[in-house]
This record gives sequence, C-alpha cells and structure tokens, in this order.
Amino acid sequence: MGTRGTTEHAGPARRGLVMVSDPELLDVLLRLAAAAGCELQRALDPAQARGFWAEAPVVLLDAAGAARCARAGLPRRSHVVLAVRGEPEDPVWRHAVAVGAEHVIALPEAEAWLVAALTEAAEGRRPGGRVLAVVGGRGGAGASVLAAAVAVAAVREGCRTLLVDCDPLGGGLDLVLGAEDLGGLRWPGVGVEGGRVPATALHAALPAPAVGSGRGELGVLSCDRTAHGPTPNAVRAVVEAGRRAGETVVCDLPRYPTDAAVAALSAADLAVLVVPADVRSCAAGARVAALLTEHGRPLRLVVRGPAPGGIDAEEVARALALPMLAAMRPEPGLARALERGEAPARPRGPLATAARAVLTELTAMTSAAPGARP
Repeated sequence: MGTRGTTEHAGPARRGLVMVSDPELLDVLLRLAAAAGCELQRALDPAQARGFWAEAPVVLLDAAGAARCARAGLPRRSHVVLAVRGEPEDPVWRHAVAVGAEHVIALPEAEAWLVAALTEAAEGRRPGGRVLAVVGGRGGAGASVLAAAVAVAAVREGCRTLLVDCDPLGGGLDLVLGAEDLGGLRWPGVGVEGGRVPATALHAALPAPAVGSGRGELGVLSCDRTAHGPTPNAVRAVVEAGRRAGETVVCDLPRYPTDAAVAALSAADLAVLVVPADVRSCAAGARVAALLTEHGRPLRLVVRGPAPGGIDAEEVARALALPMLAAMRPEPGLARALERGEAPARPRGPLATAARAVLTELTAMTSAAPGARP
C-alpha cells in the first residue's frame, strides 16, 4: 500500500540493459528485475545494445548474447552478468571470458543474489547514509521521543529520513508522531526477510507524517499494537536499504537487546543512551550501557531532567563513564502536546537542541572516515 509517489529525492531512473534470446530466461530476468525495482532496457542485437552499453548500471546477457556482443567488439565494462538456466556448460564460460562478464550465474539458485545486484543497480550507493540507534536507560526515559525529534531535525536539514521502530512492546512509534491514523505499512505488513529492499519502494509504502518545514522526507516504520516485532533479517534489510540510499536512519531500540535490536545496533554508526537524572535511572542506565558496549558501537549519553535529587548531568556521565552529548532541561508543554498526538517538531527548545546535538555527532562520526563505519 503506497502513501505517495516517487519524489525528487529518488533521483533519475537507472535502467539496466538486457540482451537475452531465450524467452523463458528473459521472463525470469524481467520478474526478478521487477522485484528489485530495476527497470530494464531490452536490446535485440549488439547494434541496439551499443547505445546503452556504457551507461547502464548492469548488463544481463545469456550465452548467445554474450557471444554476439563479444564478436561485435563491444568494449569491456564492469557489472556484466551472464545468466543461464541450470548449470553452465563449458561454452558458457568461454563466452563469459570473451565478453568480460564479471559473473556467471545459474538460475534459479542465484535468484536472491541477482535481486540484490539489481536493487543496487537501480538505486546505486549514494553517499551520506548514516544509522543512529537510540536506547532508554529505563522505561519512560524518553528515548522514543528523542529518536523522533532527531528524525525531524534530519528532515529539516534536507535529509531523506527513515525512522525505524524496533521495540514491539513500545506501543508503536507512529503514536509519538501522531501518525497512527495515516495509511501505510507497519512492521507486520512488511514482507522482508533478508536480501535487499529498494529504499524508494519502501518509502512509498510507509506513513509519511508532516513534520513542519524542511526539504527532506520522513518515512516511519512502526511496530503495530501487537507483541510481534520485526525479525533480525528484516531489520538488517531495511536499515541497509536506507544507508545504501544515502538516508539518515534512526532506530528506536528496546532496553533489552532482542535479536532485532542487536541487528540494528550492529549496523549503527552511533548509539545514544537516554538517562533521566535520578539515582535509580543511573543504576538502570549503567546496566543498559554495559549491554550496549558489548557490541562495540560508539556510545554517547543524553541526560534528561528534571533532577529531583539535585544530581547534575556531569555526575550522571561520570557514573556511567560515557561522553555526554546533551543535558536536556524539561520542556514546558511537551507531555501535553504528545498526548494530543502532536509530533515533537518544535524547531526550538531543549528537545530540539538535544536532537541537533545528536545529529551533529552522528555527522561527525560518519564523515570522519568516508565509506567506512567507525
């Protein structure tokens, strides 16, 4: 179920090239390309293929097509795939060498691999992809609200943003944004169990709440009001789709690391722990921090006031031995606004300031070593 069409953020269409004479094999390739969201330009002969040969992100050939392209002297290029039905025989390998194919694949065994390759061909891998995990030090710490506020801040910066709910017992992250009545898929309706997901198609299927001014776009993948959350493979596929498409992906995780939460945490460039400024929250937050650090991701702290016992944010940071990103004062009217279903979209105030601090740190973590996670 889609809630909107392709936007300007999707970029120009990237059409693959297919030159296959076997009709049954062609049908299979067209079906897999449709599943991957990859449009294919069909060529009937090398002369027709030549006009698309250099620019196509991927070229699909059968053995006959490979032989004809090699004889026609089409230049060598990357991302040429020679596909056959069943096990490839010796002549297939000779044709692959002649045309400079990078891969020879046997179908149907290699269908999952080909869908992944076609998905990446359709969308490419854009720079700027980054993943944040937000966790509460105890129940009611405000992690979901901060995660939503960071997503809103990213949209205001012009980023295409994906907010992912990984806490099946959290009541549904769409409620935090007042998006529970919007059409679109929640986790139970997202049929993803691994492989690659086209980010554009994913966004088109998700609720897209309006969060004020900004050149970006927000998609929310929320848990439903059930106890059944996403699987680890599904989380990995969705998070990687956002990263590959150059998006900001914000994951709201439960305090106890379920398998799905661990999948999100393992993909994160930065994890943020939200801890209220009181003694019990410090004790609970220390245990959560110990669990998070086992997974080796950079971990930072956001301290949320008020402090009923007079504990200041620096004391909390010292007790947990974590670098502090922000000390968040109480924000008048925030709780009432959330109860009314209003998204945490104020451009100013303690929550917005903390969200920008988190986003700045995430940017610093991902820009320090381009192309590599810390």
